[in-house]
Amino acid sequence: MLELTDLSVHYGNVAAVAGVSVKVEEGEIVAIIGPNGAGKTSTLRALSGLVRPSGGRIVFRGVDISHWRAHRIVTLGLSHAPEGRRLFPQMTVLDNLRMGAYRRRDGEAIERTLAEVLERFPRLGERRRQLAGTLSGGEQQMLTIGRALMARPTMLVLDEPSFGLAPLIVREIRTIVESINRDRKVAVLLVEQNARMALAVAARAYVMETGRIVLSGPAAELRESPHVKAAYLGG
Repeated sequence: MLELTDLSVHYGNVAAVAGVSVKVEEGEIVAIIGPNGAGKTSTLRALSGLVRPSGGRIVFRGVDISHWRAHRIVTLGLSHAPEGRRLFPQMTVLDNLRMGAYRRRDGEAIERTLAEVLERFPRLGERRRQLAGTLSGGEQQMLTIGRALMARPTMLVLDEPSFGLAPLIVREIRTIVESINRDRKVAVLLVEQNARMALAVAARAYVMETGRIVLSGPAAELRESPHVKAAYLGG
């Protein structure tokens, strides 16, 4: 479904991503874990069209999207819930959700999708008229994911969805990700510093350090890797 081959991203003369190859199959949850500054977010920004790759290829659903702009990539079925949530704080929950469907023209179907999102996230339904900037951190993360779902993606890209959240909310976010994948058959590419959560939810995973993939394989095997245990799972 998604294949990154030898992807590179530069900011000026600085290489943030250096020859990364990642694959996600239909209906699969795949995680990329690694420390802050490893190049994980730059990888996601490149595949979502937010930055231009300096090398390599990005193929999604058989189409080379390496140099597509972000709005075209969304219409192909890839939806990105970014790091830091990036909501419109002075707009209501409802208006933020509707922004996720801005490329769609099927009005009645948009309303059905909105109803599905509010059913999946009851707290957003309760706060639909509330300004997004006044929500709690967990509610904002739910809104970010809900907004991404409004585009009706076949693949959801999540960047650090657990960042800054209490353990109880992290578990709730994990359950939400699993249910989206199970119920809607949406593939998920999950980037996380919370390796324990990421390896619990994913079928396969990649370990990224200093712009490169240093380990990859089934998540269950990576949980037993001495390197992963020492660096990311507390021994």
